[in-house]
This record gives sequence, C-alpha cells and structure tokens, in this order.
Amino acid sequence: MKFLSIDIGGTSAKTGILNENGSILTKDSYSVCFDHYETPILNTILKETDSFLAKHNINISNLAGIGVSATGQIDTHTGTVIGSAGHIKNWIGSPIKDKLAEKYHLPVSVINDADSAAIAEQWIGAAKGHKNAIVITIGTGIGGGVIVNSSILEGKLGIAGELGHFSINNQGIPCTCGNRGCYERYASTTALIQMVREKYEQLSKPFPAEKINGRSIFHQLTLGNPIVEEMTDIWISNIADGLVSLTHIFNPEIILIGGGVSAQKELFIDKVRQKVLRRVMPQFAEGLLIEAALLSNDAGMIGAVKALLGTG
Repeated sequence: MKFLSIDIGGTSAKTGILNENGSILTKDSYSVCFDHYETPILNTILKETDSFLAKHNINISNLAGIGVSATGQIDTHTGTVIGSAGHIKNWIGSPIKDKLAEKYHLPVSVINDADSAAIAEQWIGAAKGHKNAIVITIGTGIGGGVIVNSSILEGKLGIAGELGHFSINNQGIPCTCGNRGCYERYASTTALIQMVREKYEQLSKPFPAEKINGRSIFHQLTLGNPIVEEMTDIWISNIADGLVSLTHIFNPEIILIGGGVSAQKELFIDKVRQKVLRRVMPQFAEGLLIEAALLSNDAGMIGAVKALLGTG
C-alpha cells in the first residue's frame, strides 16, 4: 500500500508518498508563507498537492489514504485547526480533513505535527519498543507529544500535549498564548538566542550580533566562551526543569529530544540527561533513557501515515 503524506509547518510544508512501513518513496517541499499568509495555508496545500501528484505522475486511485501532520491545535475528530499559539493568519478554522476528503475521495487523518513526530519515533524511530515516551522538539518554540501505553495522549479534542505551554514561572515572561512563564519562553532555541543577545556586550570573544543563532552559539561553546557557557547552562537547566516535571507526571521509559540542537550530543543531550537524572525522584530515574530523536525532519510525514493506519 502507498499513502499520500502532508506535513504542514508554520513556514513550509512537505508532501510525499510513503509505504505501509513508513519508508518515504518520494517527497517535495514548498513555502506556505510566501505572501505572509495572505493566501491561506490550506489553499496552498491543495494547489501544491495537485502539482505534486502531476509532477510524479501519481494516480490518486492507487493510494490508500492521506495522512496529514499540521502545526497548531488540531481537533483530531474533525481534522480542523482550532488553535494556534503563533497566531498564523488564515489558519485557525481550516477544515483540512473535509477539504482533502472532498477533493480526493480518500480516507484522511489529521494530527498535530508534534504528536505526529512522537508517533513516528515510537513506530520506527528511537522510541521503538517503548510503550511510554515523551518526545519534545526544541526550536523556534517547543512542541511535543506524549505516548502512554503505546498510544498518543490526545485528551478530549485531540489537543493534549502542548508541552511548550505549561508555565514554569507564573510571574514570568508573557507568552503569545496569553499565559506567562510558558516553558518555551525559557527552553526554546529562541529563548537561548535572546539570552545571549542580552549579554552581547559582555562576550569575551564577540561574534556579529546579527549572526547569533543556535549554530553560532554552540560554536562559541567549543571556543570556550565563558558568557555563552553561562547562558547555555542556565538554558539547559530550564529545559531540565520542564523535563523533570513531565517525568514526574508521565513516568516515561524514554525522553527523546528533537530539533537542530539535538545533534549536539556532548554539549547538549548529555548535559540535559545529567541534570534531569540528578533531579528526578529515584524511582522515576530508574531505567529512564534520555536521547536524541532519530527521524529528524521526516518524523511528521512518517507519523501522519502511522496515525492513518492506527497507532495500536
């Protein structure tokens, strides 16, 4: 069997053909914010899907279904976008499932992109063989999914697991979601970049302010920049704060960390692991694995197909 998979992010989307084992046979990517969302994302998806099918000479009747992974809060029952912490124009209210089913006459499943990544990692990624897992993606914001007894935790509407938006400081930094002190305001890569920028004048080995990003910050760590080391250690402690709390709530067997920074084993993954295992209660630390996610940017597409097939 072959499936159409669509992974919709806040700035770009990917469309591909996958088989029932989660292998990607072909894929393309394209922008969804080319005109600052004046063209609704869903309109772009429908247009680009037609182009993808034509380009690769794919007959829709030969496909078994469509799996969609999408940014925002997704009502998994209706396949509709019902919320977005980033407030992307013309996105909330998008009836993804209905529009795709109406156009292509195939079964359609729609889930949140972070949940999709978690499902993928448990299916064929680093969480394979583990029934209880937390998968967290650290980037511009923080996304994540929670696997409980081999199934994604959905909640009433399918929007459970907003791991970037529980508060670790209720008097803290205002968040775009309307709360204060949300986890992603302290633990995202964006938060680290902001911390380093605020200390820019004190950097002993300065680098151009406009080039402060995750990659350049970790390069400064390899050079022994003490201010960057201090800021990064605070940031990693913030990440550990949230993971300790999540561990005490969900008692996972494994925590997987995705996003660009997850490639930094010694400078990041190992340090997060040390801080979390040192701080969680002993029973929760027993056998707990903390590793980098495996499937990278393909996780959303893979998890969308697994969700369509059923996660059991």
